[in-house]
Amino acid sequence: MKNLLKDNKVLVEKFRSIRTPFYYYDTELLDKTLQAIKNETDKHQGYHMHYAVKACTTPKVLSHITKAGFGADCVSGGEIQACLDAGFPASEIVFAGVGKSDWEIELGLKAGIQYFNVESIPELEIINEIAGSMQKVANVSFRINPNVGADTHANITTGLAENKFGIAMEDMEKVISLANDMKNIEFVGLHFHIGSQILEMDNFVALSNRINELQDRLERNGFQTVKNINVGGGLGVDYANPDENPIPDFKAYFDTYAKHLKLRPGQQLHFELGRAVVAQCGSLITKCLYVKQATAKKFVIVDAGMTDLIRPALYDAYHKIDNLTSNAQEDVYDVVGPICESSDVFAKDYSINATKRGDLLALRSAGAYGEIMASQYNCRSLPKGYTAEDII
Repeated sequence: MKNLLKDNKVLVEKFRSIRTPFYYYDTELLDKTLQAIKNETDKHQGYHMHYAVKACTTPKVLSHITKAGFGADCVSGGEIQACLDAGFPASEIVFAGVGKSDWEIELGLKAGIQYFNVESIPELEIINEIAGSMQKVANVSFRINPNVGADTHANITTGLAENKFGIAMEDMEKVISLANDMKNIEFVGLHFHIGSQILEMDNFVALSNRINELQDRLERNGFQTVKNINVGGGLGVDYANPDENPIPDFKAYFDTYAKHLKLRPGQQLHFELGRAVVAQCGSLITKCLYVKQATAKKFVIVDAGMTDLIRPALYDAYHKIDNLTSNAQEDVYDVVGPICESSDVFAKDYSINATKRGDLLALRSAGAYGEIMASQYNCRSLPKGYTAEDII
């Protein structure tokens, strides 16, 4: 199997001249991924994609996504501004989040975003108040907590009643009625999201069934058909095999909703994929500083740390590691960073090509929740992000 990164000798040689650690984004793969999504959504009438911006906001990545014709799903005012700066039409931006500040709501209203995904009655009241002061009408969609579990890590499941997200199902009619009575609010849809890194389609079937139940309930109670249904995102990627499966199974994902979600005539269906769009196109490139022989283990100590990629420390997440500059017989190491924390470990008892000082290593599938979650703990510099256009 061809290694998408290591086998690009020209690119790896260019990496040697760049200060590590840094992120590299394969925009050719990104474009292929975007086209694969478009190919599938175009098969279904009324399907709309909003890229979940929280996954990665590197400007050139955002530029490719908006040029592909996708909208944006934002969870902060900063993300809204980043998308506007990157060229996303405000009319294709949706804004979610349990704690929207006044200035963020004002920014969304001023820009004319498509709609707010509202997560509580107090938030609805504030949006109505602010919209009134600005003499505007805010389009709102209510994020309903479907109490549907997802086969994923506990820290990235979002659709259970115990999670902080969304409005309880039993309050759905109440909040819609409140919105319909507000002068500066236009109710335009329902929003759902059950979690992230989901690989079992049964999870999305369960969500579809719950949405069907809720829509039936609204109709029985005399409410008009909802204009927009937003099912969030959640589709995962193959972290173990990025070269074998660089593009997720978008056909299975979109076909699942087409088969199981009972849309009403004219309803528009919105998706908010993030990880599935950008994870596989990004890699964290780091340099081996030392190989340390301890009593029972051998350590590869690299110059990247949990400040640059926190997912292994935060979620015990797996990222495939390739030594880009060695073809020697494999050896077993703990791959660790320089941060003064015992959790600063990328992999334990990991087999890679025998490694020496100066070798370049790539932590693969790091395009989502990698660079964007970096910190300056230990007064470290934030990693930079590069594309092939920057390097070659």
